[in-house]
Formats: sequence, structure tokens, C-alpha cells
Amino acid sequence: MNGKLSVSFFALLIMVLTGFASDGYGYNAVGDRSIQAAFGVRETKEGQRVVKKRTVSASSFTQVIDKTDVLLDQYPKVRVVATGYYAGFESTGKNPSHPSYGITYSGVKVRRDDYSTIAADLRIFPIGTVLYIPGYGYGVVADKGGAIRGHKIDLYFETKQDVFKQWGKKSLDVYVVRRGDGKLTEALLNNLNQKGIAAMAEVVK
Repeated sequence: MNGKLSVSFFALLIMVLTGFASDGYGYNAVGDRSIQAAFGVRETKEGQRVVKKRTVSASSFTQVIDKTDVLLDQYPKVRVVATGYYAGFESTGKNPSHPSYGITYSGVKVRRDDYSTIAADLRIFPIGTVLYIPGYGYGVVADKGGAIRGHKIDLYFETKQDVFKQWGKKSLDVYVVRRGDGKLTEALLNNLNQKGIAAMAEVVK
């Protein structure tokens, strides 16, 4: 009996190793999903596609870190309250006709991108600080706000509808990827958005 169990277990192990040896596969799905399944498979919603990723070694299963989880554990975490804002009057008191409409305290224009502009208390997170905010992405501190005091941040969205639909108000841990030096330029922001995480080595020089 024990011999049969050993053979069955070995056959099952071979099936698992050969069936999931690729570094990723996907299928269409409806609704948001981001779950941790058995054997370290991670499922991440990308639009209408759920992507599963896993690497396999002879001795153990190792979870693949996807692009939104790249080495985050190496960065310090800070608990914050995060709200959302947009460039319109309700958030900034400015209309599109205002000469400073869409311009942050740092001088760069607001943007929602791979590296988006966000507002923070500059005593906590100086201009140029790069944070990773789960559920939002990378945010670069470019602005400040009268109501943004202490461990609070304000995340930029393109429309008022996006603020309420996509975010609202959340208390969560954010990762401090790079602490700013009080400066931010359009060139630096463009470099981050063009090169992504690879630009970090250049940013810290």
C-alpha cells in the first residue's frame, strides 16, 4: 500500500512540475482578482486577463514577483491615510482658465502615469520622494496641500469621477522607494516613466 502511495505521489509531483514550469500563463476572467493560490501561484488581474506566474526549482517552489511587487520588501513601510484629488476646482480651487491650473508646488504638471504626481506633507515626504502605493502604483511627491498634514497623502487622478470610483479614502502601508531631496523636474519625471524601476539607479546618484 505504501509503495502505491509513493508512486502516486511521485506521479503527481511530476505532473505539477511539468504543468507549471513556465513563468506565466493567463486566462480571461470577469471581476477583479488578486489571490495567492496553492504552491505559490499568484493570480493578478490585468484588465480582463488574469495572469498566473510561478517558477519551479528541483527542490522547492518559488513565487514569481510580478512587476507591481518588485523587491518591495527591501523598502521601509509607512502607514498613511491616502485620499484622492484632481486638478479641478473642488480639489484645488482652480479652474482650467487659471494660469496655475494643473501645476504642482514643485513646478511640474500633474499626471497619472506609471509614476504619478501625488501630494504629501513635505516634512514627512519631501518633494521628489518616490512611494509605492498598493492599488495605485508609484507616486512621486510633487505637491502639498492645506489639509495634507502628517502621515497623509493625496493621490492624483484625472477626473473627479476617478477619485471616487477608483480610490476614495484608505488607510494603508506605502513603501518609501526613494526619499526626495526637495527637487523635481519634468525631465526626472519623464525619465522615471520612460525607464520605470530601472531609472531608480539613476535617480539616487
